[in-house]
Amino acid sequence: MSDNMNAEPTFTSLGLRPELLSTLSALGYEEPTPIQAAAIPVLVGGADLLGQAATGTGKTAAFALPILEVLDPQRRGNGPAALILVPTRELALQVSQAFHTYGREMGARLVAIYGGAPARHQIDALRRGVDVVVATPGRALDLIGRGALRLDGVRTVVLDEADEMLEMGFIEDIESILAITPKERQTVLFSATMPSRIDKLASRHLRNPERISIKATESAHDEVPRVRQTAYIVTRQNKSAALGRILDAEDPVASIVFCRTRGGVDDLTDLLTGRGYQAEALHGGLTQDQRDRVMGRLRAGTTELLVATDVAARGLDVDHLSHVVNYDLPMSPEAYVHRIGRVGRAGREGVALSLVEPRERRMLTSIEKLIHGRIPVEPVPTITDVRQMRLRRSREAIEALLDDPEAQDRLDTYREVLDDMLMSRDANEVALAAFALVHEEAQGGSPDEDERDLTASSAVDDQSRSTRGAKASGGSRGSDGPPRKRDKLEGPTSKLFISLGRKAGVTPGDLVGAITGEAGVKGRDIGAITVHESFSLVEVPEDKARKIAKALNHCTIRGRKAGVRLDRD
Repeated sequence: MSDNMNAEPTFTSLGLRPELLSTLSALGYEEPTPIQAAAIPVLVGGADLLGQAATGTGKTAAFALPILEVLDPQRRGNGPAALILVPTRELALQVSQAFHTYGREMGARLVAIYGGAPARHQIDALRRGVDVVVATPGRALDLIGRGALRLDGVRTVVLDEADEMLEMGFIEDIESILAITPKERQTVLFSATMPSRIDKLASRHLRNPERISIKATESAHDEVPRVRQTAYIVTRQNKSAALGRILDAEDPVASIVFCRTRGGVDDLTDLLTGRGYQAEALHGGLTQDQRDRVMGRLRAGTTELLVATDVAARGLDVDHLSHVVNYDLPMSPEAYVHRIGRVGRAGREGVALSLVEPRERRMLTSIEKLIHGRIPVEPVPTITDVRQMRLRRSREAIEALLDDPEAQDRLDTYREVLDDMLMSRDANEVALAAFALVHEEAQGGSPDEDERDLTASSAVDDQSRSTRGAKASGGSRGSDGPPRKRDKLEGPTSKLFISLGRKAGVTPGDLVGAITGEAGVKGRDIGAITVHESFSLVEVPEDKARKIAKALNHCTIRGRKAGVRLDRD
């Protein structure tokens, strides 16, 4: 176990190269997490490492930064210098995105290889040359067998989420891959738990490893403000349209919309301004005078939306802030807690909304683990939803004025004109016209007519939540159709009745994700799924039916609590 450092470490004190320090500063990383502070010096020094660290502790940067630190910027070999093995496609995408972000200024070349995508594109990328490969074991072995992935130049191998890889049956694949990597390589193993199998694997493949154990931040649960938190699963191409719908429905008093990059801030600010919002950009490219003017307009109420990066919003404090919107999810769960802490202060109500791309479902799960709670996933509001919410706000504003005793003098100013109109007009028609004028003035008329369903389709959503052996296919959202096609289960089966259906926005992928995530069963243990208008039926092994029903009765699906029982038909 590593000794704690006496002084508070910084990324500069860890000896990272200027390009990495510049990138970390632009991302708003102020100081390393405990796992980063402990692991980076060890890995830069070339030692093997056995780390116990849960998701959400910052371990991706703990191994990515040292790999990039020792990478030769003049290196032009075709084969990778580092190989990172991960259990799932979504984690491969997440880790490769982190490497791309950290190594952008260095020109680091990386490829993510995983099943469920055409191998040809991945092979072409490998042939062009690569510094870092992030791979699932099965696809890695496949491309090794084809001669496309050569590991003779690998200096570092990382086994990330090792316990999950072993649980999913990848042990033989991992052993085969390690056997063809150089003997003198550096080997790094991270695992959330340390069962005896992990120790045995480490003893076979790691040389005198440094052992580091970091627990997830327990205090984060108490730091999370009491705000309404909601997530929307949206594809990247639909994010801007979805944000417009969500803002139209929510009608925030003042909101910060977080983007990951300066360019993203500028593009989104232009888009929101074009939609009629009073939006301002805030990022590191602004001078202090420009920043002061932007903040002055926000505090004065002449700006309703502040589009910002994490680093630019550091130290921001706005009393009347009602909403925080994560247009781009942050790079770590801790950053999410820091972002949403800007609302819900001093007993005030606040709202935190997140647009989650299908490939980011894993990060959403990590955030939920850190805050010790579930974040409801809801469908993006439809155009009809937006219209109804706008009408409701107009009605509430009129009713509040009628109920306000202090407003009577103000209303009496118009009584003579109204009485005159009622001499020749029907009272209902006058009220209707007045409501229309008030509504269109206050709410901006009708929203755009784009009636598309902007929530990520079940096919995309399923891919993000599938596990090995649980490849989900899309489900129909039309009329009651045949059961969703899956492999036929062996042995006795039972059907579960679930009290949510298409009316609640439920898809077969939602049910697969809930069952595998809450009941701890494999995707291969789920049979035919039929989603009806107001309920769903799922076929499961008879001996696991009660366990699954009990687990699902304590969870929410699509933000709604489900009633689950054995079907008696």
